[in-house]
Amino acid sequence: MSVPSSPIRVRIAPSPTGRIHVGNVYVALHNWLFAHRHDGAFLLRLDDTDRERSKPEFAAAIEEDLAWLGLAWDGFCRQSDRFALYDAAAARLKEAGRLYPCYESEEELGLKRKAQAAAHRPPVYDRAALALTDADRARLEDEGRRPHWRFLLAREDVAWDDLVRGTQHVDEASQSDPVLIREDGTYLYTFSSVVDDIEMGITHLIRGADHVTNTGAQLQLFRALGATPPAFAHLPLLVGADGAPLSKRTGHLGIGDLRDDGIEPLALAAYLARIGTGEPMEPVAALADLVPGHDLARYGRGAPKYDPAELRHLNARHLHGLGFDSVRPRLAGLGLGDVDAALWDAARGNIETLADLKLWHEVCRGPIAPVVEDAELTAKAAGLLPPEPWDGETWGTWTKAVAAATGAKGKALFHPLRLALTGRDHGPELRNLLPLIGRRRALARLSGDKG
Repeated sequence: MSVPSSPIRVRIAPSPTGRIHVGNVYVALHNWLFAHRHDGAFLLRLDDTDRERSKPEFAAAIEEDLAWLGLAWDGFCRQSDRFALYDAAAARLKEAGRLYPCYESEEELGLKRKAQAAAHRPPVYDRAALALTDADRARLEDEGRRPHWRFLLAREDVAWDDLVRGTQHVDEASQSDPVLIREDGTYLYTFSSVVDDIEMGITHLIRGADHVTNTGAQLQLFRALGATPPAFAHLPLLVGADGAPLSKRTGHLGIGDLRDDGIEPLALAAYLARIGTGEPMEPVAALADLVPGHDLARYGRGAPKYDPAELRHLNARHLHGLGFDSVRPRLAGLGLGDVDAALWDAARGNIETLADLKLWHEVCRGPIAPVVEDAELTAKAAGLLPPEPWDGETWGTWTKAVAAATGAKGKALFHPLRLALTGRDHGPELRNLLPLIGRRRALARLSGDKG
């Protein structure tokens, strides 16, 4: 992939009309990695011009979620602070004849589209507004109509070299002139985004493939405003494990939901950085570890499959590799402030989320209800418990003695002991758990009592 020597500047531009989700983070992460891979800047812009749906609490949540993921930004702005820029750009386009007023109502436009469909013609705006005279426009406005404003497209084939999809083109003769300004004077995304990208000096637009059809018109708009367009990269859209498009109905796609479910930010980043590349899913110790291998050319048009089970598996592997010092600051918030390094080392290989540690904390610090599968064996085992202190050799020494006294071996020996001591039929090695459970609890559980 060819990258210019000039400073790289990329951005993400979420709308604060809700919480960000996996698809947003997938795009944000690739922008962040691309910027860091090329010593560039990663910028955050809140596209908050939807006055009814944009909420301060959503804006704050977006910043919170990005910070939790470690995607620190190098610059920040809000579209709501930038209307003077849009006004000036609109005036320039009007002066150049590239922005023209239209007075059709939604109902009238709908009737036009129906007539075109009946005639087997594409639903392209017929530019009837260009034939209006000054007198026509004055009469319509006297009737109470207010114009929406369309960008006059050049009827040409617009091509670009997409950094993900390769050579792309859009025949703008087959497209309607896009509306850039609504009747109420508010600006649409197609326009305000281009004006912002020019002013912010964005060099690369890395976004989802759902924006491909916008690109031809936006390239013309960049040039109409006298700017050199940025490079474009359109990432394939994520789909679910079943191949269906992701949607809010899929559930657990919001970053807040994932955080509440115990997904670690580095596990999510490692997963989304490699999904769709064919690269193995491996845990990382820091976001910076993902930077050297980042390459947009690894992606194509195939939709990567977002599989929550695969993410959860990677989350578990991430936790299994963490040392106690890295998790200790978070344990008090989970009610696990008395967990020590020995308990963590014993249990971490058997958890998928940090909250799963609560189970093994309860097993070691009790009380729990034991499961007595073989009362005769566990009673004899209780009588053979050695005195403390216990260490990693105690389990082996004790079970040999129990085997010799009862004749039990293999599963017949170990399964009843595990059930009685932990209440579970699987889990961490008992050679590590037994010293943490202690003699008093072990004796009670082997006797069928809570301990």
